[in-house]
Amino acid sequence: MDVRFPKIADQLLLIERELRTQGWWDEVEPSAEVLSSVEPFSVDTLDFEQWLQWIFLPRMKMILEQDLPLPNASGIQEMAEMVFAQRNLGGKDRQLQVLLKEFDLLITASR
Repeated sequence: MDVRFPKIADQLLLIERELRTQGWWDEVEPSAEVLSSVEPFSVDTLDFEQWLQWIFLPRMKMILEQDLPLPNASGIQEMAEMVFAQRNLGGKDRQLQVLLKEFDLLITASR
């Protein structure tokens, strides 16, 4: 098992908690068609927060549970920065961006 797994698992829980805290957590799963987008971050079918909930978090949890190799790099915080820059959230996104940056750093940390 990769030594980063426990810290990454904790980080995923923090990301989920922040999505819930901000009211960005959906109770109803999007359709299979919506979830089957091939575009990066599913930009054509999902809001960024939905992508985090329905694509990113489940995939990362599967990687950890099945002891699969972690990605070599992550740029999720950069994507969040681009997405949230287009919205006027008054800093509501700040904590989520901090958590995503910490995730990115964990992914690139030496093993």
